[in-house]
Amino acid sequence: MKKIISTTNAPKAIGPYSQAVKTGNLVFVSGQLPLVPETMTFVAGGIKEQTRQALTNAKAILESAGTDLEGVVKTTVLLKDIGDFAAMNEIYGEFFEADCPARAAYQVVNLPLGALVEIELIAAG
Repeated sequence: MKKIISTTNAPKAIGPYSQAVKTGNLVFVSGQLPLVPETMTFVAGGIKEQTRQALTNAKAILESAGTDLEGVVKTTVLLKDIGDFAAMNEIYGEFFEADCPARAAYQVVNLPLGALVEIELIAAG
């Protein structure tokens, strides 16, 4: 059985997908772009600001699903430029300081709407 997770505290989906899906004890959060929920526009700034916004959006979705960042077991980070890895990692470390989740990070050719970063998560919840 699956439960669709949706909150106004994170950007609405920009396509035919859910913000997150909960099944059993797992929450699968769709890739989060650095969109400000109220305006559906990118947060001002570069990779650091975009990383912070994407993780803030993911955090809001997790909270809506009844869990939090401490429950995250796996993340996938998609970067437009792998040269931004160190800057992304600095901000990522502010959200995951101890008992960090498993993670993969990739450079991709393009991201939706021209984002610099997109982050998806899997959490226990």
